[in-house]
Amino acid sequence: MTTFILRRFLLAIPVLLGILLVTFILLRSIPGDPCRAILGEKATDEICDAYAERYGLNKSIPEQLAIYMTRALRGDFDTSFRFGRPVTELIVERMPTTVELAIAALIFATVVGVPLGIISAYRHNSPVDVGTMLGANLGVSMPVFWLGLMLAYLFGVLLKDTPLALPPSGRLEAGAGYAPFYIVLGLAPSEDAASGFLIFLSRLNILNAILTLNMTQLGDALRHLILPAVAVGTIPLSIIARMTRSSLLEVLGQDYVRTARAKGLRELNVVIRHATRNALLPVVTVVGLSFGGLVSGAVLTETVFGLSGVGRMLFEGITARDYTLVQGFTVVIAVSFVVINFAVDVLYGFLDPRIRLE
Repeated sequence: MTTFILRRFLLAIPVLLGILLVTFILLRSIPGDPCRAILGEKATDEICDAYAERYGLNKSIPEQLAIYMTRALRGDFDTSFRFGRPVTELIVERMPTTVELAIAALIFATVVGVPLGIISAYRHNSPVDVGTMLGANLGVSMPVFWLGLMLAYLFGVLLKDTPLALPPSGRLEAGAGYAPFYIVLGLAPSEDAASGFLIFLSRLNILNAILTLNMTQLGDALRHLILPAVAVGTIPLSIIARMTRSSLLEVLGQDYVRTARAKGLRELNVVIRHATRNALLPVVTVVGLSFGGLVSGAVLTETVFGLSGVGRMLFEGITARDYTLVQGFTVVIAVSFVVINFAVDVLYGFLDPRIRLE
């Protein structure tokens, strides 16, 4: 296992460097000037010359690349052109919203999608199977922005003042009357004294509520998260259900499953313990890729529900030609993908003993 972890870590280094290089080149290949994209009509030649001098845009591309690579390897992603703030601060501010939404959406998709796929495979060609797969096809086909608007209208307008009512906005402002856990637990006296990692964790509203035992914040955070999580998790749910069904159908027809049944094992044990465990390998891959995609941001969902996450920040950065902001967020997303893929590879070994990581 140690050799496997070390090998995966070493392979991740050239991947991250390659992503940095490709992102750097692509951003500078996009037509447009950052100064005029941000300042608009106020951007005179004198102002843009000073702007380029301030941010080093007047240097050659190889010089800019060398400077950026040197700073990025130290964990310094420079200052955002658009917001005038360190990119690391913006990552700490925006990333928790997307991470929390991604985790909630993936839990919803997995908890609902895997059982539906198992039931559909076990009841192959039955009305239950047809109905489940029809629902999965509908889930894949529905645009996220339309589903989000419909959910907000249904639970925020039509069901208003009823027990089923939910907030039509997913925004729960960080620190909205709720103390960060690092202050409650005495880890830091104030936000200025807290590290970026502690601030990042405190902006995960559900985690902060659990650590501070604040049930009011926990309930408020969950209620605001339900509709965005359902909207963005519907497509992964449908894919997971279909993948589980097809994989389990293949496994149920293998010899060892028939042997287990011939030995007189209970049908539930045959399906769950013997067949499903081996059928989950491709499902785990889909779950990992889905989570990576969700962490990269959901622009439409964040826009519909008023969330300030990675997707909207990246959109603003690209339209403003904010090179440093887009590069910083891209590196963080790339690291997330590498970590998720590593976790998936390790999980393979637990699900299938035939896989040897050494």
